[in-house]
Amino acid sequence: MNLIEKENLIRTKAEEFENASAETVIAWAIETFPNITFACSFGAEDVVLVDMIQKISPSTDIFYLDTDFHFKETYETRDRMAAKYNLKFVEVKPKLTPEEQAAEHGAELWKSDPTGCCNIRKVEPLTRILSQYEAWITGIRRDQAPTRANAKKVEYDTKFGLVKFNPLAAWTSEQVWEYIRANDIIYNPLHDQNFPSIGCEQCTKPVMPGEDPRSGRWAGNEKTECGLHK
Repeated sequence: MNLIEKENLIRTKAEEFENASAETVIAWAIETFPNITFACSFGAEDVVLVDMIQKISPSTDIFYLDTDFHFKETYETRDRMAAKYNLKFVEVKPKLTPEEQAAEHGAELWKSDPTGCCNIRKVEPLTRILSQYEAWITGIRRDQAPTRANAKKVEYDTKFGLVKFNPLAAWTSEQVWEYIRANDIIYNPLHDQNFPSIGCEQCTKPVMPGEDPRSGRWAGNEKTECGLHK
């Protein structure tokens, strides 16, 4: 399938999928693009998608970006999920260790240049792993942030050059938690401590009721995205 054919198919399916279930989108994505992967951050949306993918196609690759700076609760969630589903998450690490990064760019780069830190620890590793696939699945939702408001359930990712599926794009946070409760899904316990969005430990703070759910990410900066989706 050439790029023009892919783009035509994507436009058609984007309209068709607007009212389709997340499971329908995932099943079609995996059937149509067998060389597909899921990017898991172990947040609420992503644990839902792990459960769905395991029920639909347990052999599909699931990777995570190990920035070396995750909360211990995030690593524990990874291990609990790996045990429950008997799966091995593909670990993708930055080229620089934290020590090498500090030596080359200065200590606490996440304070002096948070975008530079994200590029080293997230964007470059993501670019590297996605180059091995023709499509990827993400857990982004439209109501998470203005930058995600126009996300379609299937679109062409011009940044990384492959097809991108967002099965939960139209879901609300409550729908995510309804699925978690109904299916007894393992989730990061930090969600119970006012962390609606969980990233690296140094750059993630609790969010109080009434505040923007992503205000705890890079608090004090205008930055709202790490560069993976915009």
